[in-house]
Amino acid sequence: MKSAITVSLVEEAKGGPFVFHNGIEDAASRAAALGFDAIEIFPPSADALNPTEILEITKRHGLAVAAVGTGGGWVIRKQHLCLPDAATRQGAKDFIRRIIDVAAKLGAPAIIGSMQGKWGDGVSSKQSLTWLAEALNELGAHAEQAGQILLYEPLNRYETNLFNTVADTVAFLKTLKTSNVKILADLFHMNIEEADVAAAIRSGGAHIGHIHFVDSNRRAVGLGHTAFEPIVQALRDIEFNGYLSAEAFPLPDTETCARTQSESFKRLVREVN
Repeated sequence: MKSAITVSLVEEAKGGPFVFHNGIEDAASRAAALGFDAIEIFPPSADALNPTEILEITKRHGLAVAAVGTGGGWVIRKQHLCLPDAATRQGAKDFIRRIIDVAAKLGAPAIIGSMQGKWGDGVSSKQSLTWLAEALNELGAHAEQAGQILLYEPLNRYETNLFNTVADTVAFLKTLKTSNVKILADLFHMNIEEADVAAAIRSGGAHIGHIHFVDSNRRAVGLGHTAFEPIVQALRDIEFNGYLSAEAFPLPDTETCARTQSESFKRLVREVN
């Protein structure tokens, strides 16, 4: 298992659950100094990313890019995959598709989190799930052509009414035509929705492709009340070898958050391997 830490390039997302907010160079330098393996990037759009420049920075600091988020399409444009207007849904798919392409050049998968949307406002659950399946089939196949998986993140009930648990998400993914969509299991959302986080991870098994490794309060690991040893053991049991990424609030401050996350990863994961 490898460690990653988030950097947001979205001005509107300041105050959100991203550790670094001052650009790729700053994030890479600080992440490398703390011993992280990679950075996870949250951009406003694909156009904000220069793959050549980012790869030069990450290579210089001995880092990889773990994943690239698509949530800027919701935060800035208020687009998602289940809106009633067909043109807006197509715009959301196009936004995600462009990020898939740029992320692939960085050797990373794209994440669909808030861009999944939800049902309501005249759109039924059945219709939303039909649109979501169509989008994931299309975008999952596109990611496969680009040489990457596509990550889908179940969110908690306060952010979506589509899928909130790993088990329900696995059941839905099994109905898709593509097998190229994997689950991003976020421990903050799981802390709200799962009766047993470790058991949920085991049930997800090979369907899990990425982890947002945060504490119960969405702060760095060690700054909340989550018992991590059973969770890490569950990840070992399913032979997870991907990234444990800190999509965490930079509290009490960025430096403390990043340092605590690094120390906790080393204690729970790296020093045991």
